Formats: sequence, structure tokens, C-alpha cells
Amino acid sequence: MNQQRKVAIITGAGQGIGRAIASRLAKDGFAIGCLDFNLGTAQETAAQITSGGGEAVGVKVDVSQRDQVFRAVDEVVARFGRLDVMVNNAGLGPVTPIEDITPEIYRKVFDVNVGGTYWGIQAAVKHFKARKPAKKGEIVGKIISASSQAGQVGNPDLAVYGATKFAIRGITQTAAKDLAALGITVNAYCPGIVRTPMMEGIAQKVADENGKSLEWGLEQWAKTVLLGRISEPSDVAACVSFLAGPDSNYMTGQAVIIDGGMVFN
Repeated sequence: MNQQRKVAIITGAGQGIGRAIASRLAKDGFAIGCLDFNLGTAQETAAQITSGGGEAVGVKVDVSQRDQVFRAVDEVVARFGRLDVMVNNAGLGPVTPIEDITPEIYRKVFDVNVGGTYWGIQAAVKHFKARKPAKKGEIVGKIISASSQAGQVGNPDLAVYGATKFAIRGITQTAAKDLAALGITVNAYCPGIVRTPMMEGIAQKVADENGKSLEWGLEQWAKTVLLGRISEPSDVAACVSFLAGPDSNYMTGQAVIIDGGMVFN
């Protein structure tokens, strides 16, 4: 392959937002490392990209396990020769009414959402540090992590998920300060209500409780969005494309809200 082609790694690339991000960045010209807990879906995403003329590889990883994240990132770099963008997208979003939270739920969601972000940052920095900025202000690598609208305001029944997404905003700000001198930018994206398998499951539960269809359930959520519809994964991927590209080189430490008008900052 052309060794000058930039390389992006996306965790949770097997479905939903992660798959959309992988596809969009492939269209932007990146070779893609598709990381997912489910190897089969990671390979499906990679196959879709390669069938469209891009370059991609699927790799299995449990992002809650630091050693696995390092091995997976190393595998992608060995395949494509470099790393330019790390997207820490993988996450869990269970509904957790405050009285139903257990130690097991708490640990599992924090290990994946927060731990996975820490380990993804560390694994990426290992490779970014190999390329020194030629001059002050030059960008050698980008880290982009998934926060959420639920990381901007508290939402009912999402005490654990929301806490992890608030944490990712804090990690993003601190890492931006720690890594700027190395030529590394660190930003986050904050989706609102996105039509993913996880969201459809939540909407279906609401619909079933009311004897209605899935589309009815999704419409109840759309009522909270100023633009009148829930977002598609491609909407979020477009935001990540901007953060991964050169037009955002002067941005770091930011959490960009892409929610159709739910939260204003």
C-alpha cells in the first residue's frame, strides 16, 4: 500500500456509530483499523470498506483490557505502517435507574467506557511519540473519544452511563493539556439520540409497553430534538470526520455536541 496514506483506528467499529465512522473515514482516504469485541462484525465492516476500494482490517479487542488494546493497536500499525487518528468509540449504555445500580453494572460500564478510553489514548500515544513535530504547532496525531449529550446534562435512568460520559469530557480536557507539546490533539464528540441497535432496543421497550410500533417509540424520542428527528450514525460520523481532518488542527480539549439541538453551550 501507499505508506503515505493516513491510518485511523476506531473501537466499536462493528456496528452503529463505530461502523459509520469507519466508513466515513475510509471515504476520507484513511486506511482503517476496525476494532470490536465481536470479531465477525469488525471483519464485516472491514470487508465493506475494502469492497468499496478502501483498505481496512478487522481486529478483535475487549477495550476494558489494557493489554488487548495495546496488542490490537500494534497489530493495525504493523499492518499499515503508521497511526494518525485514534477514535475511542466503543461503549456500553445500559438503562440504570439509580436504585437498580449494582457493583457489577458500575464496574463493567466504567471499565469499558472510561477504561477503554484511557487504554486507547495510551496505546495511540505510544505510536504518536515516534513522530516528533517538525515545528511548534505541528500535529502528529489526533485522539477523538465518544462522550455524549448525556455527558453534558444528567438524564433520567442513565446515572452510570452519564457518569462515564462526563468522565470522558474530563479525560479529554486533561489529556489535551498533557499531550499538546507532543503535537497531539485530543477532542470528543457528544451525540444525542442516534438510531443504533442500542437505541432501537430502548425505543422498542417503550413501544412494547404502550402497544405501539418501533417507529412510534423512536418518534417519542425525536420530540425532544429541536430539529425534529433523531440522528443517523452518519450525522455523528460527519462530526468525527471534521475532528479527524486538517480543518480541526487548531482545536483541542473540546467536546463537540452533535445532537440536533438538545443541549446548548
